[in-house]
Parts: sequence; C-alpha cells; structure tokens
Amino acid sequence: MEIYQLRTFVAVAREGSITRAAEEIPLSQPAVSAHIKAMEETLGLILFERTSRGMRLTRAGQQLLDKAEQTLAAHKALLQEAVQIKGQLSGKIRLGACGSASADALSQLILELSTQYPNVDVTVHHSASQDILNGIRQNTLDAGFYNEAHAPAEDLTALEISRFYIYLVAPPGLVDRTAPLDWQALAELPWICPDSQACCGQAAEDLFLRYNIRPKHRISIDREPITRALIAKGTGLGFLHSDTAQDAALCGDVDVLYEMQRPTRVLFASLTNRAQEPLLKAMTAIIEGLYAPG
Repeated sequence: MEIYQLRTFVAVAREGSITRAAEEIPLSQPAVSAHIKAMEETLGLILFERTSRGMRLTRAGQQLLDKAEQTLAAHKALLQEAVQIKGQLSGKIRLGACGSASADALSQLILELSTQYPNVDVTVHHSASQDILNGIRQNTLDAGFYNEAHAPAEDLTALEISRFYIYLVAPPGLVDRTAPLDWQALAELPWICPDSQACCGQAAEDLFLRYNIRPKHRISIDREPITRALIAKGTGLGFLHSDTAQDAALCGDVDVLYEMQRPTRVLFASLTNRAQEPLLKAMTAIIEGLYAPG
C-alpha cells in the first residue's frame, strides 16, 4: 500500500465525496476512485458505502481512519526530520517574550536559529506571561519565554533560563526603614504594579494575601523602566526585579523595603504534545545547549 493511497483515503473520508476529495488533493476523480479500489483490494475490506449523498465510511473504514491519519502524520514528521538532518530545516516560528528578563535568551536563540537554520522565519510577540501561556495553548504561539514563581503546568515542557527576586521599593525617604514595616500604613499609599498576569503582579498579590492588605490606590503599569521612573519621582511604592532594584538603590532613586521570599524563574516553554516537531526540537536543543545546568 502506498502513502498516496492513504492520503486519498483520508481525503475521501473527510470530504464524504470523491468529487470534493479530488479537488482537495488534487487528482482526477477516476484516480481517486482507483486509489480507493486498490486499497480495498489490498486490505480485503470494503472501506466506503456508495450512497446517493456520496461516500460514507463502513465500520471497517472508521476503524482504520485513525491509523491512516497517524501514519500520514508520521510520514510527514519523517520527511521533516530528514530535512533537518540535511541542515535545511525551514518554516515559521512564533515566539512569545515577556519583559526584559528573557531579552538575552531571546537574542541568543534568534542568533543561533539564524546561524544554524537560515531558512527558518521567526516572529516575536511581546506580551505578559499569562498571555504567552494562553497563546501557546491556543496554538497562536509555538513557544515562548515567560516568568513564573510556581511550578509549570503539566501540559508544558519548560526549561529554566534564569531566576531573579522581586523587591518592593519606595521613593527615597518616604518610608522609615529603621522601624518594622507597617503594612496597613503602606496600604494607604499609592502602589505601582501590573495586574496578576505579570510576574510583579503575581508578587503583589502574594504580598497582599500574606499581610492581609489591599492598597486603596493602585496604578497598573507593566513596564519596568516606567515603574522605576515613577517611584523615583515619588509617585508611590512599586515592584522591581532584583537587578533594576539594586541599580536604582545605588543611584539613590529608591529605597528597598522588602524582598519577595520566592524567586521568579524565567522559563522557555512549549506544549509537551508538540515536543517532537522538528522546529520545536531544534529550538529546545539550542536552549538546552545554552542554559543546561553545568
């Protein structure tokens, strides 16, 4: 039995019509009929019932349809793998990236892809972590870099790139750092932090729950340079990643009040059920080579 016969069988099963299947493949209608007849003779089974409305799978045809689709998918994957082995991997990759924490890893990945696989086109979408995860699950993104303080979900294959801590900071002199923090008093001040889809927003929610507070006034911004500038100008409290917070403190722009106890990890993730796709395998291998422990 030939692959082209399986392809014809699946097309007729999906379309329910030799005419429409012939248009999809494309082949002549006699050729489609000949493929189906040859399959039935090879297998010794009747795969379709011919009706006035078209072609309807028999019970035997229904039982074989899944296997036929799996065989075609495996054949396609084999051809793609062969192309990759020859160094001719091609196609389009849609990557998600959030914030600045993954900027270096993103640049390294794109550089390696352009060097090793020059026929691969890369599109980068910048968004919040939760939006990137939604895009991966909805198949509008193939993979992405995102920030996560918790364990990745079971449907994802995730590789850790780096980790950082998040600090609560204040305008210089606004809060008395010689005394224990009065969280209820801090809740009376304006807070600058994004919603819970961003890593700093998650940190904020964890802090609010831990100390049973809720700021009366909240400014939602998910751009760290803007947050830093607003805090330095006295607008309110806010959250900064460790590198930014330490630099701002050294410059006298902020006072560091509190370090979040749980680190935030920068992860590169894709769906586990797509792990064997050649483009995703290539990217995963690059990331593992760049950031594997040791």
